[in-house]
Amino acid sequence: MPHCIIEHSDDLDANQLNQLVFESARTSGLFSKDGKDIKVRSIAYSHYQVGSEKTSFVHVVMKILSGRTLLHKQTLSADVMGAIMALEDFSGSVTVEVVDMEKDSYSKIVL
Repeated sequence: MPHCIIEHSDDLDANQLNQLVFESARTSGLFSKDGKDIKVRSIAYSHYQVGSEKTSFVHVVMKILSGRTLLHKQTLSADVMGAIMALEDFSGSVTVEVVDMEKDSYSKIVL
């Protein structure tokens, strides 16, 4: 846990975004320190529109198990946003959403 899904414009480096989000989650103190429970995946879009122009964008959804405080979620969101905004030469839209997954209905198996 968590599941981090990054949607972004195809002009951005997916591997770099994946690493930034992973490190932000790993250093948050909310998940295992070694990061083995953090899952990150990204989807690059070539067909999109942001407002009236075609500008770069990043939208990150971080699905975490319920039970974290609002402050924890706000800090996680701000840390991820800060890491992305620190990208050299980035200009565009950045959004981050932290979503609770209900513990009672979440299932997991590793084969």
